Amino acid sequence: MSSTRRTALIFGVLFLATFVFSIAGVLLYNPVLHPAKFLAGSGGDTRVRLGAVCEVLLIIANIGTAVVVYPIFRRQYEVLSLGYVTARLAECTFIAIGIVSYLSVVTLHQNSTGVATGSLLGDASSLVAVRNWTFVLGPGFCAGVGNGLILGYMMYRSGLMPRGLATLGLVGGSLICISGLGVVLDVFARGGTAQAIATVPEFFWELSLGIYPIVKGFKASPILEAGLPTSRVGEVLRASP
Repeated sequence: MSSTRRTALIFGVLFLATFVFSIAGVLLYNPVLHPAKFLAGSGGDTRVRLGAVCEVLLIIANIGTAVVVYPIFRRQYEVLSLGYVTARLAECTFIAIGIVSYLSVVTLHQNSTGVATGSLLGDASSLVAVRNWTFVLGPGFCAGVGNGLILGYMMYRSGLMPRGLATLGLVGGSLICISGLGVVLDVFARGGTAQAIATVPEFFWELSLGIYPIVKGFKASPILEAGLPTSRVGEVLRASP
């Protein structure tokens, strides 16, 4: 297996991992989204902690998707490739704040002794609200900038993936950013129909970033030749589908 094919495979696996860990995190976090019921109940802490573990793994996978392709893209897009890594780090920072918020609710639950007092409930509701906004600004905005606009543009210009798919990323990234800002400005309801529709193109773009590199690898492109010894150019082109 050539180094380019290996990079494509790792990149695709990491992107699929972001789907797995993000979906698992959302499902596991569900009880804490209802602070009054969660604080009054006697269980759910372990489930929320497992959700936190999933989101820690999500952070690792997110950063990995940017780092693994950085050496390729920096050959022609040095600033944009660094921008993609930075956008991923910003997204992960918001995710990490959300993790801390949910784990703090677990701590409040342990101190509630089964009684959701007004003070504890107010604190828990505030922490859940913080997490909800981190989701809007992280996966709901930074992901649009990074995965949609920056990565979509580099994939489109480099030709490492079909340009039709890369165009989908540019469209999806734009819609994610617009809808995210719309939620911040109270134009759209958070989690409402408009925001849900806006995420569809980005969803399929990111899914293709997981599937296509695993199945096909990166397409032959001049960017794969840049910076390589002349003796290896033919090897790279032969190894690329």
